[in-house]
This record gives sequence, C-alpha cells and structure tokens, in this order.
Amino acid sequence: MPAARAGESKVVAMFPFRTRRPKLAVVTDEPAAPSLAERALDHVDELYGLARHLTGSAGDAEDLVQDTYARALAGSASFIPDSNLRAWLFRILRNCFIDRARRAKIVLELPDEVDVAPPETWGATALDQLRYLTASEVGAAIAMLPVEYRLVILLDVEGFSEAEIADIARCAPGTVKSRLSRARARLRAALKESP
Repeated sequence: MPAARAGESKVVAMFPFRTRRPKLAVVTDEPAAPSLAERALDHVDELYGLARHLTGSAGDAEDLVQDTYARALAGSASFIPDSNLRAWLFRILRNCFIDRARRAKIVLELPDEVDVAPPETWGATALDQLRYLTASEVGAAIAMLPVEYRLVILLDVEGFSEAEIADIARCAPGTVKSRLSRARARLRAALKESP
C-alpha cells in the first residue's frame, strides 16, 4: 500500500485472531487539537504577572497561579468550549486570591468610590516627565492602589475589554468604567509626585 501524504488519511487493515475478515481503522497524520490544559498553559506568564502584582511576592504569586490551575483543571467540565479561556482563567485567579485572603483573615481594602476628582489635563512638561519613569516607579505606584483598582487597571493593561473585566471581576460594566477612571486618576497623581 502506498504511503499517505501529509494531511491525508490512510486505511490500515487490522487482523484480529478470531476472525478472517480484516477490520479497517482510519489513521490520519493530522495532530490532535490541544487539550484545555495545554491551551491554559499558554496563559501562565500573564496569570503570574497579575498574581505578582496582587500578592506583592514571587512565592505567593507562584502559589496563587498553581491554585488557579488546580481549580481550573478540577472545574474544566464547567468551561464552555467556545468561550474566552483567558478571561475564565483570570476570573479563577481573582477568586483564588480573594479566597486566600479570606482564609488568612486579611481584609482587602475596598476602593472608596467617591474620592476622585474629575480627570485633569496634563501639560507638555508633565507628559515629558512621564517618559522618564522607570518600571519600578510605575510598579510601586500600581502597588499603592487598592486591590480592586489594581485588578481593573492590570486587566486593562492586559488588553481585556470593559465587558470582559466586568465578567472577571464579577461586577457591572459601569462599575468597571468607574473603577478604571478612578484607578487611572490615582495612578496619574502618584506618578506625578514621583521624583
């Protein structure tokens, strides 16, 4: 029988011991689609980045990501196949973070929803000053934000839409818009004060 070319199927005869008729099986050269676990591993760096900002510690971030994957694999039956795997994993990470804080009896600071001034316009000098900020200065300013502000600002940086952030954070899209606005204002104020 001639060899099948890449992507083609070939028929293979299999001879069981008890029958004289050959049974046919179809073998293809196409690779199987990646499993949910394999696709989930594509997002490990992004999840670790968010976990690192939420926990403030590399060890705690690694544990949080590990808990996230354990919970995701245990609940893989609840994942809807054509839905956003990345958002699902980030939601699980957020829930794991909150559960760990509750178990440790840590009260997460909730943002005060009325403490921000309307957006200000920045002059050319202030914008020029931002160009010289280092990653550590930006990271320190983000770390000073309340947890829910940190979460929405980091998810925004990751490229999630406001609707996806609302789904991950389990709040209304209007709340996300409000928190993003307040988080950005606090971040601008903190960065403006940076030397």
